[in-house]
Amino acid sequence: MSTPHYFIAIPLPNDLKEELAAWQVELKQHLTYKQWPHVEDLHITLKFLGAVEETKLKKLQEKLQSVHSMPPFYTKVHSVGTFGKSDKPRVLWADVVKTVALLELQQRVEACAKEVGFTAENRPYRPHITLAKKWDGPSTDINVIKNNFSDQQFDLVVDTIVIYQIYPSNSPKYKIVNTFSLDGGE
Repeated sequence: MSTPHYFIAIPLPNDLKEELAAWQVELKQHLTYKQWPHVEDLHITLKFLGAVEETKLKKLQEKLQSVHSMPPFYTKVHSVGTFGKSDKPRVLWADVVKTVALLELQQRVEACAKEVGFTAENRPYRPHITLAKKWDGPSTDINVIKNNFSDQQFDLVVDTIVIYQIYPSNSPKYKIVNTFSLDGGE
């Protein structure tokens, strides 16, 4: 039996997931991607963990209890962006404003993971919500489509983080295994 894979993320409230699902419906009319994540799988990744043995996961869960000292905070979800080539982008995402508090949270999560033995991320943190993956069409000018979403934005209260377990053959693919509240230490 293979070792389960996990990641740490900010879960999204249902109203935001519904808004982003509507974005996906509109985007599907213009863009050809192989994978459109299930609405229940939409999230903001803080740290991908990969395959994790149970004992290491328990140690990480203990370390992550420390995030409760952070107070809840606001950020915004707005516009659409891409990773990869501009005419055949491999990932389509909703942008998340990288506030000071969000960056602090991500750095705390990264530090907790490093203390338990996970490798530190070597790329700068780019908060986003993946809307589609794996381009599967001809070259296109995606900027025209991205501009249709440039004036839309949604407030997001960040008051919890979660550890998700990945179930690759399921839909939705992610299941919450632990939740950690941000409550300012109360």
